[in-house]
Amino acid sequence: MDKKRLLIVDDQVGIRILLLEVFATEGYDTFQAANGRAALDIVKNHRPDLVLLDMKIPGMDGLEILKQIKEYDRGIKVIMMTAYGELDMIKEATDLGALMHFTKPFDIDEMRLAVNMQMGEGSNPRSATGS
Repeated sequence: MDKKRLLIVDDQVGIRILLLEVFATEGYDTFQAANGRAALDIVKNHRPDLVLLDMKIPGMDGLEILKQIKEYDRGIKVIMMTAYGELDMIKEATDLGALMHFTKPFDIDEMRLAVNMQMGEGSNPRSATGS
């Protein structure tokens, strides 16, 4: 069975490295991007199952990246990360299809639990068989 694919999008290299290490040990194929253009290239070329997406990224903000991910494939799950508490942006992200958000600094164990839950939940309905 194919490994689940996780894309981490954050302009802060320390956060990307931390999350890459944590989720590689969880057994996921992990990808990283520092900006929107790189993130969208990875989405199109590797179709991640889940994206951890920072809300504030120079050049193309998280909401724009989220819109384009959902236009490409509505089935890709997205969890937003933000260092800011902008409720209007969080609400808009939810309206656009983000599952949840984490405020930085986040608890890495809570993040791991959320990702594992989303990756295991209805992961591949096409493989389900009836009796």
